[in-house]
Amino acid sequence: MFKKLLITAGVVGAAVLIARKIKQSSDERALWHEATTAPDLR
Repeated sequence: MFKKLLITAGVVGAAVLIARKIKQSSDERALWHEATTAPDLR
């Protein structure tokens, strides 16, 4: 029982870390897109 709980916690922890990395990458890509496509108002 305890071993199954540890494995489940490990899988959930890994999924959270992967989801966080994907979100950071997506946010960075969106910021880059906004910065490079914004009109130059000089």
